[in-house]
Amino acid sequence: MTNQPTSDGGFIAHGIDTTRPSVARVYDYALGGKDNYETDRELYRQIMKIAPETPEWAKANRAWLGRVIGWLAAEAGVTRFLDAGSGLPTAQNTHQIAQSRNQLASVVYIDNDPSVIAHGRALLLDNDRTHFAAADLTRPDEVLADPAVAEMLAAGEPVALVMALMLHHLADLEETRAIVKQYVEALPSGSYVAISHACNPRDGGELNQLVTELVDKVQSSFPTLAFRTVEEISSFFDGLELLDPGVVRLVEWQAPGTESPKDAGTIPGARDVLYGGLAKKA
Repeated sequence: MTNQPTSDGGFIAHGIDTTRPSVARVYDYALGGKDNYETDRELYRQIMKIAPETPEWAKANRAWLGRVIGWLAAEAGVTRFLDAGSGLPTAQNTHQIAQSRNQLASVVYIDNDPSVIAHGRALLLDNDRTHFAAADLTRPDEVLADPAVAEMLAAGEPVALVMALMLHHLADLEETRAIVKQYVEALPSGSYVAISHACNPRDGGELNQLVTELVDKVQSSFPTLAFRTVEEISSFFDGLELLDPGVVRLVEWQAPGTESPKDAGTIPGARDVLYGGLAKKA
């Protein structure tokens, strides 16, 4: 398949639809990336009218990812990482963080967004310890059968499964729990699971109203978006040993044995939306 010209004279890979916003590309724009199109930027501007804290949320998730991956690679001794729903490559990705802490670290990114697949594979050509699996995360059987994923799991060594801001794009709670459970069951003993997720306390308060309005605004573009309560987010770790400090606001999450993150003082409106945690499989 040939690449198609864009309106600005550039080219895009076959299969990338620039007429509809992409979750990965909107997130890329929020982080200051360049792998996005006008349809993504227009939706981002609409989101910003409701939630001007959006850039803070994106940065908070990125900072949390850095703390999690850094601790797993350096302190926990994990050398195998599965980044599920990885999104577009930006600065300080999972493989960059992990391999800067441990040269033996290997990473498999998993995503089915055509934009992510095209850009991800191109950027990883020169890294023989980093691979990309083009697969739909809602179909665990297919993901687990991917050669790169299967090879990583077959070694029987601990694997860190990272699901950063992707589970809230699955609408049905029970189905999402079942998907997470299937991945966890496939992990070797001693593996870790890291999850970050958008929260709606559903308590009738100010935050409840903010995120409800936000979800309603983007519903036509992202119809399966589902912000959840802290209790619901915590349920994804059922059957695992949840490490301290548990499921908390991302800006407050700290790796075991480390001090509170420096960015914990971020603007109040950004503090209560994103939660996350890290757990270990016995």
